[in-house]
Amino acid sequence: MASSVPVIDLGPWYGGGAQDRAAVAAQVDAALSSVGFFLLTGHQVTGEHRDQVRQVCREFFALPEPVKRCYAVTVGGRGWLPSGVEANGYSEGTATPPDLKESFAVGADQPTGDPDVDGYWFAPNVWPGEVADMRPVITSYLQQMRALADELLVVCAVALGQAPDFFTRHTAHSTHTMNVNWYPPMSVVGPPLPGQFRIGPHTDFGTVTILDREPGQGGLQVWTPGGADGDWEDAPWHPDAFTINTGDLLARWSGDRWRSNRHRVLPPQPGAPEEELVSLVYFYEADHDTVVHSLQPPVGRPNTYQPVLASQFLRERLDAITVG
Repeated sequence: MASSVPVIDLGPWYGGGAQDRAAVAAQVDAALSSVGFFLLTGHQVTGEHRDQVRQVCREFFALPEPVKRCYAVTVGGRGWLPSGVEANGYSEGTATPPDLKESFAVGADQPTGDPDVDGYWFAPNVWPGEVADMRPVITSYLQQMRALADELLVVCAVALGQAPDFFTRHTAHSTHTMNVNWYPPMSVVGPPLPGQFRIGPHTDFGTVTILDREPGQGGLQVWTPGGADGDWEDAPWHPDAFTINTGDLLARWSGDRWRSNRHRVLPPQPGAPEEELVSLVYFYEADHDTVVHSLQPPVGRPNTYQPVLASQFLRERLDAITVG
């Protein structure tokens, strides 16, 4: 059965003419309007660099827990998020056990000069001294992710018939984060509790998410509208592709033309109890003080959304998934 998640090649956008760029934008529009996800090839980020990020982060996750505890933070912080501090299902109002994962979180760290803003959105990144290469490898990767995210937002603007900088004029000092998620094997986390996932059902919160993941039985699933009540579909995987999806903020900005779709990461499966996976999840947003006005017809759908401050919109959702 063919997946509802398409593969889109960004190569013609970079190397083609106006007609090629329009064709790529149309494919992105169709994907975000239907399932809210697509696989992206031709993005110019090497697999070697992605592997280097995984390697240094696996070295960190393998450290003794007392060492990692020195870098412990909660949702929204910079550093180590231990198992038990996050439950994404809460974003849907569903009380679920905590997600079965550990994360190392980094993000935007260029301060604005406002202590109240900087303390949450632009806190300094933390670089464990026990893994010497972590800082240069991840910092370089973050630069590539931000450049790719901005390029995707230009594609999105063209897809909506707007000026190319319709979104990126609001990302000069964007808030953005990356979680490197470690999904441990069952021998580490134990059998999952009823309703417990590596990441519970949720939508993302920002503009676009750029996900680099490993295939596995306890992997990503995407909600699809098939059947009477919809259903879960295993997300397709391609060794060279990023998985891209729309967040809540971009969906609202588009006037609900685009879907911020539900997804989840399955728990360790009985058939692969020792499977462990590492995912690189880059969440792009907008400047903290951006006021988002939802597009109206004929571009967006009929809606009564009021303008919303980007940082307030995102903070409410991050607080909702924080345990404790």
